[in-house]
Amino acid sequence: MSEQVALITGGASGFGRTLAHTLAERGVKVVLCDVDEDGGQDVADKAGALFVRCDVSDLEQNRAAVAVAVDTYGGLDIAFLNAGVTSGIGLGEEFNLEAYRRAMGVNLDGVVFGVHAALPAMKARGGGSIVATASLAGLTAVPFDPLYAANKHAVVGLVRSLGPALAEDGIRINAICPGFAETAIITPIRAGLVDSGMPIIPVEQVTDTVVELLDGDMTGECWFVQAGRQSEAFGFRNIPGPRASA
Repeated sequence: MSEQVALITGGASGFGRTLAHTLAERGVKVVLCDVDEDGGQDVADKAGALFVRCDVSDLEQNRAAVAVAVDTYGGLDIAFLNAGVTSGIGLGEEFNLEAYRRAMGVNLDGVVFGVHAALPAMKARGGGSIVATASLAGLTAVPFDPLYAANKHAVVGLVRSLGPALAEDGIRINAICPGFAETAIITPIRAGLVDSGMPIIPVEQVTDTVVELLDGDMTGECWFVQAGRQSEAFGFRNIPGPRASA
């Protein structure tokens, strides 16, 4: 990865922060993006990265972040589209349109806009690698946060569909689907997880999987990350095919 250029969203904490340090240690030039300016700048300073404030739910801000990478370092090879939030609402009386729009904007639009913004720069380089942060919530039902499950399922479907679609351009795209990991997103439920005996995944286990995806040749795959298990591509069943009428 030496001399490559990477864009990381949601870089002020969690997976983004850890990956920024990992890639920087491998000689990658990192452009770190987040809405948390103080936190993002702190991570960037410590990792030797360049910080750009970016709200991933805004298309133009995604384009501007990629432009910074291209203008500063000459191109873009890696994109880790990682920014994410929970919705905290259901579809009953507690439903809130603003919270819904925010969750969909960050978790789904942030990936769609990030891919769209990165593609021209990666095509100009002759290829690249994109990893999107989905979740185990994108592979199963999540009754306590159905909207989070909805946008993470959408990310999974997007990645699986874009894999073959981008192959001719030499661009690979994959997703990570971690369970409950040691990040700020689980803060509201962390105590309950610990009390129930649910193991919490170290951040490094997730970022090691991201690096494996960046180093590999796979595309269109969604890799689960679960405590006590070796990460690998989730095995999707094929849909039932049509049958000729009798």
